[in-house]
Amino acid sequence: MADTALLESTRKKHEKQPALEKSGLLRGLIRTARPKQWVKNILVVAAPAAAGELFSRHALTQIALVFVLFTACAAGVYLVNDARDADADRAHPVKRHRPVAAGQVPVPVAYSVGIALAVVAPTVAAFLCSPLTSALLTAYLGMQFAYCISLKHVLVIDLVVVTTGFLMRAMIGGLALGIPLSRWFLITTGFGALFMVSAKRYSEAVQMAGKAGATRALLTEYTTGYLRFVWQLAASVAVLGYCLWALEEGGVPHTSVLPWRQLSMVAFILAVLRYAVFADRGTAGEPEDVVLRDRALALIGVVWLAMYGLAVANW
Repeated sequence: MADTALLESTRKKHEKQPALEKSGLLRGLIRTARPKQWVKNILVVAAPAAAGELFSRHALTQIALVFVLFTACAAGVYLVNDARDADADRAHPVKRHRPVAAGQVPVPVAYSVGIALAVVAPTVAAFLCSPLTSALLTAYLGMQFAYCISLKHVLVIDLVVVTTGFLMRAMIGGLALGIPLSRWFLITTGFGALFMVSAKRYSEAVQMAGKAGATRALLTEYTTGYLRFVWQLAASVAVLGYCLWALEEGGVPHTSVLPWRQLSMVAFILAVLRYAVFADRGTAGEPEDVVLRDRALALIGVVWLAMYGLAVANW
């Protein structure tokens, strides 16, 4: 009887093993896709919101679809990147815990799933969204794969590529809905993204100063003075672009209760100045982390959103 029970227990254990391996592989794939980073893709609502065309049923459906497709593209890039850098990551004190480097996700599987997502997302966009949406996703993928292979090692170009990725997120919602993108929208969004990207790099450089093994090899090529110059320049241009938009009536008669468009400049400038506090301290890591941990900045952001919404609605 004891031998029978032992054999039965062993059989059940072996039956459970494949299921556990599949579950571990799935968790590893999801971790490699960086769910925490998906919040960045909320930027797809930027252009429709700026144009006041966000709340129709068609717009909401398209934006939800674009969010999913952009997330799939970004996940594909992360999978391919981690598969390519697996050997280097194993020698890194932190990155060695990534699922691919740790062996939880085999390198061939990471490549296969990443490439599959990169092929499927633009294809679905071509049929369910628009050719321009598919083209932008394809351009994003091409740029990001080039970044993974070589561009992340090129001075200044690495900043441009990451910034352009944010700008593409902000543009794609407008392209999916056929909304014209104004020059002020592109200038403010582009330089606002450069501000946050360069502030993050500056923070990394400050935190790693005097330490061996920076998180990014290219950080040793930048000086903190140069990165400070970049984020200060980007912040200045973003503020200027936004103020020019706010002060330009564009031939539209003023019928709102208050000049929300002009008043929103105050909240926008305060938000930039508040964010710059963390950039100057060298603690401006991920933008979402900065906003979530600082209540004052979050409150300013809510006030700005309210004013901006009232300006777009002309209330």
